[in-house]
Amino acid sequence: MSALNRKITLNDLRAARHTGGKLAMLTCYDFLMARLMQEAGVPALLVGDSAASVILGHDSTLPAQLDFMIELTAAVRRGAPLALLVADMPFGSYQASDARGAANVMRMVKTSGCDCVKLEVGATHRSLIQRLADAGVAVMAHMGLRPQSVGLLGGYRYQARTAQQVDDLVALALQMQAAGASSLLLEAVPPEAAKAVVDMTNIPVIGCGAGPHCHGHVVVTHDSLGLTAARPKFVPQLAELAGTLRAAFARYADDVRDGRYPQAEHDYQMPADEAEKLKTTKS
Repeated sequence: MSALNRKITLNDLRAARHTGGKLAMLTCYDFLMARLMQEAGVPALLVGDSAASVILGHDSTLPAQLDFMIELTAAVRRGAPLALLVADMPFGSYQASDARGAANVMRMVKTSGCDCVKLEVGATHRSLIQRLADAGVAVMAHMGLRPQSVGLLGGYRYQARTAQQVDDLVALALQMQAAGASSLLLEAVPPEAAKAVVDMTNIPVIGCGAGPHCHGHVVVTHDSLGLTAARPKFVPQLAELAGTLRAAFARYADDVRDGRYPQAEHDYQMPADEAEKLKTTKS
């Protein structure tokens, strides 16, 4: 394990594309976890709108609010100042118009300190991407499975299943690249689809369940730690913490109930002379 010792930037992600290296990214939503991830040497963090599910308990990402995402991103920035930090723009924050979307993105960048913003994109977002790129904002264009479109898609199902759908995915990737996107994120697509995008573009591609050909990979941390009800197929099991945490919480509850906590070692001690005065006063 080696802690980060310098600032990770988009140049590191671009270098991964050219050198064949791979860049690890995890989702993160709070200061403490961000600090641990930086100490562990995780180079890139994504403050995903998945926080709506794993933090707030919603059954989709749609309820995440912009103010909420800004607060989380700022907390992660404080915990991991050296990591490449990507902030998710939540549903409704950029779809109404390019002007409103650009204003919300710039607010996110200015108030959270993120290095890059992620937008779930379709062809209609090309003008917004170009507008942001012209303003100097790094944009990660999210394609494939787009959780903010779950209502339209009819569920969380993997995408680019046919040759035509792969061609369409590549065409969209090229549009986003031409508009000035700094990188792409492909979620829940077969490896063949990801390879087609990688081969036809010249910007870095992050995979989220997209096979080995991408230049970096991201998963939802809570899934990988066994903290969620179901772990998606593409997520590695890094630990199984739910049982450990349950046992710890149960032990505390039992110790309080049975009088094993608190003990003398947990008490603050009054100075002896003051304790003596207290005894005298009471007697």
